[in-house]
Amino acid sequence: MAYILNIETATKNCSVSLAHNGTTILCQEIAEQGYSHAEKLHVFIENILQESGIHLKDLNAIAVSKGPGSYTGLRIGVSAAKGLCYALQIPLIAVDTLAVLAAAVSQNDGWVIPMIDARRMEVYSAVFDSNKKKIQEVQAEILTSESYASVTDTVYLVGDCQEKCKTVLTRENFVFLPEIVFPSAQHMSAMSYGKYQQQLFEDVAYFEPFYLKDFMLTK
Repeated sequence: MAYILNIETATKNCSVSLAHNGTTILCQEIAEQGYSHAEKLHVFIENILQESGIHLKDLNAIAVSKGPGSYTGLRIGVSAAKGLCYALQIPLIAVDTLAVLAAAVSQNDGWVIPMIDARRMEVYSAVFDSNKKKIQEVQAEILTSESYASVTDTVYLVGDCQEKCKTVLTRENFVFLPEIVFPSAQHMSAMSYGKYQQQLFEDVAYFEPFYLKDFMLTK
């Protein structure tokens, strides 16, 4: 029996869920234009534990979305997760952000390509088959009209860059799901529990988010 707290802050969505044996019990989240993760994350954690009647000492592990995504968002989520793990002496679990986004897709008759917006026509993407098994690793790519041109299967595209994707990915087999914009902690539960069962834990002291690209400071 395992209670796992899931934290997802890789995008504009600040999301926290509590899961029991891989099933989400409660989830609290908010997606705002201005990142409010620093203000909201610990409040959400406290609210969920209070509402569920579960105490910090009852948690068996903390899971965090590892990226790619927002540099600041990832730092906030990972810092909170590491702090809780260290204080409670429980394992840290890292979950692929794009896999979390893909897990929100209920369709199972085609490929799933989750994308997180970067700059201009660049996105962070990965490719999953109909069983949500990753068949192409995470990459930073520039989208053009030739992107995924060789794919004949139905392709479900999700993420926060769908509007700009529509301007170049225009073939009939591309299906956009506008209701799935940001990764959510409620879709982390099964993945984090699977890793918990396999004891696939991170080193709390040395774990870093997967930024994919170096942080760039702009004026």
